[in-house]
Amino acid sequence: MKQIRKLIVAAGLGLGLCTLAQAQASIKVGTIFPLSGGAGPQGQHVTQAIQAMAAVINEGGGVLGRKIEIVSRDDESTPAVGVSRATDLVSAGVSVIIEGWNSPVTLAMQPVIARAGVLDITAVSKADPILSGEGNPLAVRLNSSNTQDGAVIANYIAKVAKVKRVAFLTENDAYGNGAQESIESELKKMGYAYEKVAEEKFPFAQADFRVALTNVRAANPEITIAVNANEGLGMPAIIRQAKQSRLPGALVAAVGTVAPSVIEVAGEAANGLVGADIYFPQVEPFASNAANQRFVAKTQELYKYTPDKYMALGATSLQVWAMAANELKTLEREPIAKRIRGGSFKGTVMGDITFEPNGQLLSKHYLFTVQDRKIAVGK
Repeated sequence: MKQIRKLIVAAGLGLGLCTLAQAQASIKVGTIFPLSGGAGPQGQHVTQAIQAMAAVINEGGGVLGRKIEIVSRDDESTPAVGVSRATDLVSAGVSVIIEGWNSPVTLAMQPVIARAGVLDITAVSKADPILSGEGNPLAVRLNSSNTQDGAVIANYIAKVAKVKRVAFLTENDAYGNGAQESIESELKKMGYAYEKVAEEKFPFAQADFRVALTNVRAANPEITIAVNANEGLGMPAIIRQAKQSRLPGALVAAVGTVAPSVIEVAGEAANGLVGADIYFPQVEPFASNAANQRFVAKTQELYKYTPDKYMALGATSLQVWAMAANELKTLEREPIAKRIRGGSFKGTVMGDITFEPNGQLLSKHYLFTVQDRKIAVGK
């Protein structure tokens, strides 16, 4: 009898320890960004920002009382590699995947992640089909879309610069072509008469734009719109080579393609560049935002630099998912996605935010120019 009681006690103790271990087990969050190649530095920074936000959340009690563990993968800016990495993370048992620097990679990964029943949050990739396509019926995106961005640049062309002769230097993929199409579509909606005097297309990995810029220069544009998501290599090269070629008129970067790291690489050639974006860590209304202050401080503590917009998007992606999971007390994909899509969240890194019913974050854009190698936000 004593032996039986011992076995029962042992079994109960074992079950209790097992339950405790499960309660204390970390929640795996997968990230897929380029960690190598031209966009590698930026992808690494976004991944580190998500890790910084995980540290902030863990210090506040975690998700459902459990710590977050970040599991990172490198998509190498290649769709096929992204699909392989997504499959790998699904097998690793992640509860959510935060991904997306290159739109073609995101579009390739979406159906794989959706079929696995894992929540997929796109942090950066901008192509409109990410939300309107069939790859992910519960899509969520933090970055502004091509359509939102197109309206901002079109408004600058027609109402601020008031120019007629427009040239495009455009990345030849889903992101770049979609961005240019959105700008031109918005100009037509406005009824603004303009002439597209030059159009040069290039692949994501291109770094030599001298021939393209020679062709654009010969067309004598009043404004040239550069659409290049390769911030580690392509965009700084365009900025430097445009200055060297004495490109006439203003050079305007597509929304969200000029982070401080781009200016650092481009150097003095970046002065005078015009752009627009949705987040600046040390400019109001973000500078006095307590959630943003904690995120910036943690990033500076862990990685010794101030986060940029892309890092904020990655961090906010994790923060919003954690808020929804804690509120609903579940890790299930569908209820969390439905809470985010069309929902509002207070106290995020990016302030009090609202998502459209299709999963797109509503964003406010701020125009800026580069002065003395620093971003100067317009009033």
